[in-house]
Amino acid sequence: MLPRLKRILYGRPRDVESPSTYHSISLIALLAWVGLGADGLSSSAYGPDEAFRALGQHTYLAIALAVATTITVVVISIAYSQIIKRFPFGGGGYIVASELLGPRWGVVSGSALLVDYVLTISVSIASGADQVFSVLPLEAARLKLILEGAVIFILILLNLRGVKESVTVLAPIFGLFLLTHAVLLVGGIGMHVHQIPAVASGVQHGFQSGLSTLGLVGMFGVFLRAYSMGAGTYTGIEAVSNGLQIMREPKVQTARRTMTLMAISLAVTAGGLLVLYLLFDARPVVGKTMNAVLLDAFAGRWTIGRYHIGYGYVVLTLAAEAALLFVAAQAGFIDGPRVMSSMATDSWLPHRFAQLSSRLTISNGVFLMGGAAIATLLYTRGNLVALVTMYSINVFVTFSLSQLGMFRMWLRQRGEGRRRGLGVHGLALALCAGILTGIIYEKFALGGWVTVAVTSAVVIGCFMIRGHYQQVQRNLERLNSIMEALPTTAAATPPRINPKRPTAVLLVGGYGGMGVHALLTIQRLFPGHFANIIFVSIGVIDAATMKGVQEVDRLREQTQASLRSYVDLAHRFGLAAESRMAIGTDVLDEGEELCSAIAAEFPRALFFLGKLIFERERFFHRILHNETAYQLQRRLQFAGLNAMVLSVRVLEPIEMPQFSSDAA
Repeated sequence: MLPRLKRILYGRPRDVESPSTYHSISLIALLAWVGLGADGLSSSAYGPDEAFRALGQHTYLAIALAVATTITVVVISIAYSQIIKRFPFGGGGYIVASELLGPRWGVVSGSALLVDYVLTISVSIASGADQVFSVLPLEAARLKLILEGAVIFILILLNLRGVKESVTVLAPIFGLFLLTHAVLLVGGIGMHVHQIPAVASGVQHGFQSGLSTLGLVGMFGVFLRAYSMGAGTYTGIEAVSNGLQIMREPKVQTARRTMTLMAISLAVTAGGLLVLYLLFDARPVVGKTMNAVLLDAFAGRWTIGRYHIGYGYVVLTLAAEAALLFVAAQAGFIDGPRVMSSMATDSWLPHRFAQLSSRLTISNGVFLMGGAAIATLLYTRGNLVALVTMYSINVFVTFSLSQLGMFRMWLRQRGEGRRRGLGVHGLALALCAGILTGIIYEKFALGGWVTVAVTSAVVIGCFMIRGHYQQVQRNLERLNSIMEALPTTAAATPPRINPKRPTAVLLVGGYGGMGVHALLTIQRLFPGHFANIIFVSIGVIDAATMKGVQEVDRLREQTQASLRSYVDLAHRFGLAAESRMAIGTDVLDEGEELCSAIAAEFPRALFFLGKLIFERERFFHRILHNETAYQLQRRLQFAGLNAMVLSVRVLEPIEMPQFSSDAA
């Protein structure tokens, strides 16, 4: 029942060797706009809200704030469009900072991104719930956390099935949001066209009053504070550059079209909402979002006969806004695991976060992002103000580092495009660094320190993880010293395989000291017993290699080359040897199937698997190093096959065994 239930929930496995698979899971610009652009567009539900509230009584600054917001969206979007062109394989802020500023800055940017994507999920879900509960009685608020947890659980299931499936299901919600907000923006501004002179006069009078009471510096300070508090408006812009791997070919053109769609929609929506708050003289109301107040002022009194259609429109629009915010959480589930996989490939995070499921999803990352988002919601009790306060800091850390890296790159380059590159990224860097400074100043004491502390802890953890992996690698290099003592010539005619004789089946990875040590250990433990050696290797498709059939073919060639080296080594020892291999995403499934086939061909086979052991086992060893050897041994034993795990202690000297001629 369990495999059947998993098949129903997760869907059928995908064939990594079929070209149609990569086409079917990639996104065209429109779907990418839904899956990734929703993060940016949905921020119009809370970014302008926070900015307008920060103006207080100085609402006449809303026009200037709308202009500044629009310009900022356009500038950052153009800058990230250039990053997409410069880094066509994706990775976003982590890759940009790693390559242009160095690995240490890269891990800071990557860690900030990871925390940011957890908060993307939390903020989107909490804000969506706020929209829902804006039209419900205040006493219903006690159910909000339950709703938020249920939505995250549903999104986890959808993302375990695949990115395209989750985006396709949610696309109608995106369309409904665009339709209802187009009515709001066009209708709301249209209703006040005849009042433009009066509004302009009121704004002018407000400026004059502000100058007389606050002075130019004071009024500019109010504006900067509101501008910084609305920084959540820009938080989803980087999502497209991070998710480049899931774009339909040609990826760069698809991603840049997606970026254009997102920039235009976000600039128009966010800027338009700020203007509408001013036109309708919207004021904060306890228990309601600013958009709910605005919608009520815009359509709350619409009637046709006895029917209050305005209330229906308000509810529908808020429902679309809430649903889009839930869709926006997709960016955290799509891009968060991909950043984790890039960092895991570079050994900043446990290597398991680069593994793919049979559905070609980064399931470990999906579970971690969802679990961390739930923990964040529980910690803040779903309080949107607290979440947004924590949210904005990290995204501008990444923005600033990315723009600094690109600006530095153009400073060092000469030739065509240099002036434009310096101008675009210099302006983007100034905006991002300025906003970051303002956010830290305004929000650090209000709860922003939590984000700084958590991100710092993640950075420290990443350095500790990489240090551990580097230490293990240095120790493993001692095994390579045995390579110098290996025989260099083989018999003219290698011994032939005899399936009826005792056979050692050794599962190996790449050709190196660990695999050679395992082979020598078998001969030392069972001198002259095995007549045949079968080398087995599983080429694992992970997030780093899942870029197309060409990468699968390259992995196959690398795996075959390693196996040929092992077979050649066995021939030099005078042993009969062959090799077998498989390609897939799951070592256990592929290994069990391949070993069962070998056992049918070689009935006297004994299977050997290598496993690193540590003198002092710590709890983190099981997190950083997989238990594949023990898990596969258990599967093979229950399948009726004999399997033995060879423990490798890398700190001990290696002794060469004496080979018996009887082994052949």
